[in-house]
Amino acid sequence: MISEGKVHQSYQKGQLIFEQGSRISGLHCIHEGKVKVSKVSANGKEQIIRLAKEGDVLGYRSLMMGNVYTTAAVALTDCVICQVPRLDLMSIIGQNPQFTDSLTRLLAKTLGEAEERILHTAYKSVRERVAEALLLLHDVFQPNTNTVFSIPVSRDDLAALASTAKETASRLLSEFRDEGLVATQGSRIRILNLDKLTQISTLSD
Repeated sequence: MISEGKVHQSYQKGQLIFEQGSRISGLHCIHEGKVKVSKVSANGKEQIIRLAKEGDVLGYRSLMMGNVYTTAAVALTDCVICQVPRLDLMSIIGQNPQFTDSLTRLLAKTLGEAEERILHTAYKSVRERVAEALLLLHDVFQPNTNTVFSIPVSRDDLAALASTAKETASRLLSEFRDEGLVATQGSRIRILNLDKLTQISTLSD
């Protein structure tokens, strides 16, 4: 049923996949590419809730809670996204307890990750949070092979992921570069010392 009803669409880097507050069209599955899921506050400040990559699912929390998306999703790279129509998904939820159980577990996992991020924002220093954001980006963009790679990320996105100001994120990134932990070229970042960044990110743990 999912295979027959799903459609796929290509998105270019920077293109909006779905908008916060817009009506839910269905469940989105990432076939290729990387996506940021974010929320914009009343004062216009963006907070990146999570990063998603191939195999991840988007929009399921909003789908289960109501009629509109509670977050926005934007392509960080060129993407191919499969979409399962809402009516098909709700029909499957009503007929297939195993599918419903798996979706409930996914929701619980996401809630746990969100709670952990809130705690990190509360008790971790900005330096720790920026290091943690770099590690998260490294994990999302790491290729399957052991080849050297760099992370294409704007300073705005790095700041939104670390819950800090752009100027602060840029300053700390410069410090990490001076310490030999990262290398930068334009908007691309290459991590040189993963172990040291991990140590910095866990100082308060």
